[in-house]
Amino acid sequence: MTDIEQIHETALDLLENPGVRLEHPEINARLIKEGASLGAAPDVIRFPRKMVQEKIALCPPEFRFADRFNQGKILSAAGESVVWSVPGMSLFDKGECRPFTSRDMAGWARLIDRLPNVDGVFSLAMDDIPPRARDVAGLRIIAENTTKHIRVLCFTPAGMDAMVRMKDVVGNYPWFSIGFTAHGPLRWTNLALDIFYRTAGHGIPVTVNGEPMAGVSGPVTLAGSAAVGTAEILAGIVVNQVLEPGRPCIFNLGLAHTFDMRTSIAVTGGPENALFAQLSARLGRFYNIPSGSWVSTESMCPDAQAALEKMCGFLTHLQEKASLIWSVGQLESEITVSPSQAVIDNEMIEFARRYLRGAEVNDSTLALDLIRDVGISGSFLGETHTLERFRDELFIPSILFRKTRTPWKEAGSPRLEDTAEERAHALMAEAPRNGLTAEQIKELDSIAVRYSASLG
Repeated sequence: MTDIEQIHETALDLLENPGVRLEHPEINARLIKEGASLGAAPDVIRFPRKMVQEKIALCPPEFRFADRFNQGKILSAAGESVVWSVPGMSLFDKGECRPFTSRDMAGWARLIDRLPNVDGVFSLAMDDIPPRARDVAGLRIIAENTTKHIRVLCFTPAGMDAMVRMKDVVGNYPWFSIGFTAHGPLRWTNLALDIFYRTAGHGIPVTVNGEPMAGVSGPVTLAGSAAVGTAEILAGIVVNQVLEPGRPCIFNLGLAHTFDMRTSIAVTGGPENALFAQLSARLGRFYNIPSGSWVSTESMCPDAQAALEKMCGFLTHLQEKASLIWSVGQLESEITVSPSQAVIDNEMIEFARRYLRGAEVNDSTLALDLIRDVGISGSFLGETHTLERFRDELFIPSILFRKTRTPWKEAGSPRLEDTAEERAHALMAEAPRNGLTAEQIKELDSIAVRYSASLG
């Protein structure tokens, strides 16, 4: 039995005994009707193996996180990774950290829209918007400032109702998605389950997150925490398939943490997090469901620590083919985002992808005849072969410094984060692109205003 099969079997054992606490009477009634049974404590549901396997089989093996034009990459368990920005609460910019606002959200969406290695924009908690209105307000602001896929934050079930109406305004395709995390160990809250419940039946993809913290909400061993997280995710997937058979689901174990026993913080940028991402990707392929993970750092600003942790994260995640990667702009364990870090991350992703593409070896790339024609002590610089191939063959950075010391000093000795920040602000200042008509924008605004008014 492989390692992945052992984790899977342990998760199935946990789903049968003790089961998972699901704090939603209507969902529990439907699960029992479908073959689940009551556990030994209130709201605890036990899932028979056959039921779990049948519901997993309903998940689409691939689907599209659509952009505003119903295009975008196909997400699958073994395909190319899709990369998003991240949620958060604070903004680090111009050397200072402050609460994130709705104005920042508009600029952030415009920035992410223009980074070619980023496929989607994650909403953030906006300090100037009341908490219960942040999900709807975030979707409206992002939709009006990007053409890329949107991952909304989920604050209230009522907000989900408003966003379902917004979905129909733009188009009947998955131009935004949702997600929620189990409150482990082995527990799904009423809030999470009601969000699944309210959004079911509308073809909205859902990221189902297991987020055990090794040593706290899961065993300190990575395998033990992976088993707990897998049981939580499978329970969440079964719930979603009972509510909407065939709903696109993402198996997201990559958010799992470790616990620093010295500082008592959740670690998100360590080597163990890359190993959780590896397990998430491999379990996704085992279930034939797209997988999820994140690339994170504990660093407070774009510095050498952020570079170390995030470059290791990008390389390992892309190499392992995690289907969906949250990452771009992230600092401080996903509490803070940074425009300059987003630009640097975009560069790191392209760097890692070029490395992983490897060296293509065939008659054309070996160029034996060309080498003979150029001859001893010749130059390949003026050859057509060079002109036609160098852009595909060579990594060409957009912000890395590749000159000599003299021009660097003449430019004021800029650090990478300075160059990235300047680039980020230039991109954020550009006019928004959204692919929406004036009528669609008016209707989205109207829904958001009515929803905000309904909250008093």
